[in-house]
Amino acid sequence: MKKILFLLVLFTTAWVCAGALELSDFVLRYRPYGIAATQNCANGDYYYQKSADGSKIFKIAYKNEADERVVFDSEDLRGCTITNWDGYEVSADESKILLHTATKMVYRYSFTADYYVYDTKSQRITKLTEAGGEEIATLSPDNRKVAFVKDNNVYVKWLASGEVRAITTDGKKNKVINGVPDWVYQEEFGILNSLRWSADGSTLAFIRFDESEVPMYSMELYEGACKPNEAYALYPGRFDFKYPVAGEKNSVVSVLAWNEASGELRKMALPIGDEHYVPHIDFAPQGERLMVSTLNRTQNDLRIYSVNPLTGDATEVYAEQSDSWIDPETPNGVQYYDSFFVVMSEKSGYMQLYQCAYEGGEPKALTSGHNNVTAFYGYDKARRQFYYQRTNGPLNRVVEAVDAAGKRIMLTQGDGTYSAKFSSNFKYYIRTFSSLRVPNQYAIFRVDGKKVRNLEQNTEFAQKYAGEQVPHRELITVQSDGYTLNGYIIKPVDFDPSKKYPVIMNQYSGPGSQQVLNRWSMDWQEYFAMQGFIVACVDGRGTGGREKAFQSTVYQNLGKYETIDQIAAARHMASLPYVDADRIGIWGWSYGGYEVLMAMSAEGAPYAAGVAIAPVTSWRFYDTIYAERFMRTPQENPDGYRNGAPLEHTDSLKGKLLIMWGSADDNVHIINSMQYVAKLHAQGNQFDMMVYPNMNHSINGCDIRHPLYQRVLNFFKTHLQK
Repeated sequence: MKKILFLLVLFTTAWVCAGALELSDFVLRYRPYGIAATQNCANGDYYYQKSADGSKIFKIAYKNEADERVVFDSEDLRGCTITNWDGYEVSADESKILLHTATKMVYRYSFTADYYVYDTKSQRITKLTEAGGEEIATLSPDNRKVAFVKDNNVYVKWLASGEVRAITTDGKKNKVINGVPDWVYQEEFGILNSLRWSADGSTLAFIRFDESEVPMYSMELYEGACKPNEAYALYPGRFDFKYPVAGEKNSVVSVLAWNEASGELRKMALPIGDEHYVPHIDFAPQGERLMVSTLNRTQNDLRIYSVNPLTGDATEVYAEQSDSWIDPETPNGVQYYDSFFVVMSEKSGYMQLYQCAYEGGEPKALTSGHNNVTAFYGYDKARRQFYYQRTNGPLNRVVEAVDAAGKRIMLTQGDGTYSAKFSSNFKYYIRTFSSLRVPNQYAIFRVDGKKVRNLEQNTEFAQKYAGEQVPHRELITVQSDGYTLNGYIIKPVDFDPSKKYPVIMNQYSGPGSQQVLNRWSMDWQEYFAMQGFIVACVDGRGTGGREKAFQSTVYQNLGKYETIDQIAAARHMASLPYVDADRIGIWGWSYGGYEVLMAMSAEGAPYAAGVAIAPVTSWRFYDTIYAERFMRTPQENPDGYRNGAPLEHTDSLKGKLLIMWGSADDNVHIINSMQYVAKLHAQGNQFDMMVYPNMNHSINGCDIRHPLYQRVLNFFKTHLQK
């Protein structure tokens, strides 16, 4: 049904002609079809989907796409001319739809917007507030109220009367934030909204962030050419925000709960200090249980508390400690049910599921073995089954279920990468599949394994891709320091084993990351291979998909073992008869850029050239949650911070370097690259650099990725090709 499908980026048939492929096809347009995002209906036989133009919301039956109705249509609105909505939330009883438009980004993921409430019975739409510009608006389960944040304070609006009440009044920019997580929580714990309603809508809980003592970071902004800002035409503007670097003060957090009946706002009596994190809160189905996850600053001691929101009293119901760090998925991925909750934990050495009682006691292991649960999809009460995704070896992902007796039921078969999104009643799921040679496929299945229908198979795209003018990834293994590492290699389509090729080593290398998987991917790497390079990638120690011990090798020593493994990978490539050992380069972005600088500065580095984009050059410059999770504080681990800082090794940098960054990067700040190049200048080193004004960590927008990768390609052609 074409109206609910969308093309991520449009491409034409012209590119399949011999010699027609360009770099822009790969970095801007060369993508398979996807499906528009879906939302579950409370009635598990249906799902919601927004139209491609953002003007309608459909309710579609899993069983039969012909069973479709429009639950919202902008053309039917009275007194409202908006026709393109950025997002929506449908209430469980479908009486209300919360929509937003005029989205303005705050950080990389958070935003303000103008919110509207549509009453499906009266077909009237009402703006949430006249001024607009709210954050994280959230419907109450009883559909009578909407909670939202404005100017760092929490408000509640009663929809029937239109009354708006301020729940907090102490919010102030760069001082106190209520409800919306601060920058470092958003970036490193991945939470954008801490507003939580109890099941009956009588209580609203949220996290308060006091960032008064957090040091300020300032970024200069310029008029620019991509979405220019004329206000900064003659004098730069400035963006100020609180950013805690490693070892400095974090926000002091507390959990508050507001009760509608009493009107009281109460602070929960959690046994935490100023150094603790609260990465997750949620209500259990019973409203008297507010569940709060806490971590110590070192992030190796997790506690979960059951809190009475009326009294604030807290009882510990789960505790876990680690010799290294506790994965954020453990506190953030908890799901709560009537009589138990489910935790994902690596305490066995692999990520597994555990069923826990609200009364405490020893958790029950639901899964086991030498594979990792990589996503928990939920519990089907009717069938008493738990659904999840797990690894099948490091490179594959499968979907399966386990019942109360421990019997496992496979929902997918074969190698590749499978994922699923289940209906609210777990009768159906939308399955996504891809592999190295199969682009993304989407289909609806019943939980008994029967396919209902295909949504998008990308048949045309696969046929075009099957032509031998586009190179393919081949899986390889590399030995390093007693470990077998997984990798891939991309050879030119006209590969001649009698020739000697230059090599570009692509890597990210960050803890828990994984670049080498049996899944579909096609980007600049394939195009660079078409230009006469061999591109290779190897996941070294610290990366994901394997046992916890493999990841924890890098604990308190970031940059050490990753560098050993990347150099071993480069030497492996150099040993191949069709590789020119004198023409090996290395590339990386963010953590990958950091590792480029570490590897190029290591003893015996075999690289003729390297490109580092948005690199961390010292973990002293990076945020508390991420840096300290793996390194502890600089005060506790000064040697680790010093040894793991490219800034400390500029005098041993070897090979030609291109360093690139965005001037408005709120994640890896400009200070990283500026201090690094300052030392290179002072030491008389020659290098190339490229700065992107007003661009953030992703350096995107206005098709800037095309000239960016063209610059990288030209650099490698200059220094690696004869």
